[in-house]
Amino acid sequence: MSLYERLGGEGAVDAAVDIFYRKVVADDSINRFFESTDMAQQSVKLKAFLTMAFGGPNNYTGKDLREGHAHLVEDGLNDSHFDAVAGHLAATLGELNVPDELIDEVMAIAGSTRGDVLGK
Repeated sequence: MSLYERLGGEGAVDAAVDIFYRKVVADDSINRFFESTDMAQQSVKLKAFLTMAFGGPNNYTGKDLREGHAHLVEDGLNDSHFDAVAGHLAATLGELNVPDELIDEVMAIAGSTRGDVLGK
């Protein structure tokens, strides 16, 4: 069974993304990166990306991570910001009572994107 299925499928990803972005936009250390972002559209993109990344249906049509975040890197996006975002993801999953072993899998996938997100 895919990680997507073990997490609970579409409903679980949707709930996690909604809670996650509430945390992100409330965090003064990173919310400046989202000031001009259409958060409804951003949520749709992230839901599709995570669904694909977790082994669910691949309906993601956005840019690759390196290209999609390049303008943010130019604006100062760095490891501390990545860590803050990752922390909000882990906290969201914990809030949703996702088992620790599944959180670990999600965080390993998230961590594997660091180089592309930060343009390294």
